[in-house]
Amino acid sequence: MGFLAFILLGLIAGAIAKAILPGKQAGGWIATLILGVVGALIGGWIGSALFNAPLEDFFSIQTWLVAIGGSLLVLVIWGLITGRKGSRA
Repeated sequence: MGFLAFILLGLIAGAIAKAILPGKQAGGWIATLILGVVGALIGGWIGSALFNAPLEDFFSIQTWLVAIGGSLLVLVIWGLITGRKGSRA
């Protein structure tokens, strides 16, 4: 898979992950999409390291699930980090 296809996959996976997660996440859509690309990278690395998943095809369901899972993981971690700021009542 080429670099631009990987970026596109990460952007779409980030948008899907933002739609799946309930509530408001810190940061706007741009931050979420950037985190989606990072999540797709991490998800691809974890998927290939742990499950030996081939991630060469853009239209493979395996590639999409790993990218969305990685994006969800990164968004949850980002929410935990940024959610504690200013939450004092």
